[in-house]
Amino acid sequence: MPRSTTAATAFLETCRGRIDQALEARFAIDVASTPRLLEAMKYSVLGGGKRIRPALCLGAAQALGQSTEVAVVPACSVELIHAYSLIHDDLPAMDDDELRRGRPTTHIAFDEATAILAGDALQTMAFGWLAEAPGLSEGTRLGMIRELAVASGHRGMVGGQAIDLESVGKTLTVEALERMHRAKTGALIESSVRLGALTAERVRDDQLARLSDYAGALGLAFQVQDDLLDIEGDTAVIGKPQGSDLARAKPTYPALLGIDGARTYLQRLLDTALISLGGFGPEADPLRAMADFIVARNH
Repeated sequence: MPRSTTAATAFLETCRGRIDQALEARFAIDVASTPRLLEAMKYSVLGGGKRIRPALCLGAAQALGQSTEVAVVPACSVELIHAYSLIHDDLPAMDDDELRRGRPTTHIAFDEATAILAGDALQTMAFGWLAEAPGLSEGTRLGMIRELAVASGHRGMVGGQAIDLESVGKTLTVEALERMHRAKTGALIESSVRLGALTAERVRDDQLARLSDYAGALGLAFQVQDDLLDIEGDTAVIGKPQGSDLARAKPTYPALLGIDGARTYLQRLLDTALISLGGFGPEADPLRAMADFIVARNH
């Protein structure tokens, strides 16, 4: 299983500081229709979170020798999309959760309508900010917008959530479960890495393909570990009710493979992710450390 996650923790802390600073600065100058809407947006984005996706974006830029400063706005855009998705996932019509990161979910802290609008606003904010990202050509920014739109839309995250809702109470094959999670969870993680890579405007096709393979395996690994934490995690640590997926009869990897089988699959995904980085030097060490961290995390 994974090696020490000390390096990943240090990298994550550095990335979180940079991303939080950029997000706070953006909210300080952005104006919403009402103060309540802006507060709901800030509550959802600035209320904690590991910033794994932005860190992967910055790590991919670093792996290609690019200044991570150029990747900060793309990384923030991914985090805004992630925050919007969490707001909507928690709604009564979706997963109906009352806790997120150990705090009341946005629709509980405010109200359901405000939560929906806050999610909508964060989604559009992500694309607007990405369109203005400094240090990148117009063609690169357009390609990034296309990349993020596909990953977060009906062919990616939203489509995966739709499959998830349709699968409650059903028994899926491992292949069907993988297709669902490659879209629901994996697409945004893969997009995070690819956006970071695209900041190096001369990135080679083979480099982008290897980073995509890394991210594809990592996205599935993230979900397998999430499924294991739903069974074995502590509510106080994971920040949401333990056993919530089981209570809703949602299809999970432990349900299909057993706990030991899910752990074996998790190890295989970690190996695949690390092998995919074989062509990169020490500049990719943060990405290697992040892979270890994701499969060892306890929340």
